[in-house]
Amino acid sequence: MNEDIENCLEVLNKGGTILYPTDTVWGIGCDASNEAAVQRIFGIKQRHEAKSMIVLVAAAESIGRYAFFPPGAEGLLRAPKPITVIYPHANRTALAPSVIASDGTIAIRVTGDGFCRELILKFGKPIVSTSANISGSKAPGNFTEIEETIKSRVDYVVKWRREETNKNAPSGIIKINANGSTEVIRA
Repeated sequence: MNEDIENCLEVLNKGGTILYPTDTVWGIGCDASNEAAVQRIFGIKQRHEAKSMIVLVAAAESIGRYAFFPPGAEGLLRAPKPITVIYPHANRTALAPSVIASDGTIAIRVTGDGFCRELILKFGKPIVSTSANISGSKAPGNFTEIEETIKSRVDYVVKWRREETNKNAPSGIIKINANGSTEVIRA
């Protein structure tokens, strides 16, 4: 795991892309503040830029650096499964423009995965996490389901947890609206 983290850090610091395990499905990632790297992921996934991407952070305390974290929102993070929360008022100076939705929101998940948390803490910035599939295709449940096209287009493929056979699912998604109300986007 430590070797993978060091290799990922080298790639992320150079503006590259990684394929890595998360607390949900395998993800394609990059520095969430590097616009050129984010654009590369759109190309890898063949995804339209109007669709924003999820950003992973290591701890709830860091959310306020990247978006408005309204009072009481901590309760949303205590779900029994991984939850991505779409927050209003993304910090446009701390994030790449393409990870911010056209309405100014940002999707952030506090990762529960030890590998991801360690990587983010050592990197010192959030990383993009988007499912490792071509846009419109089913998200792979484990490493063996990832298309070779995806594997060959990223700069580094993590070795950690490749052998796992359990089928993981994407996170739930909840949106906090500007008026403070919430809505479930994906259960």
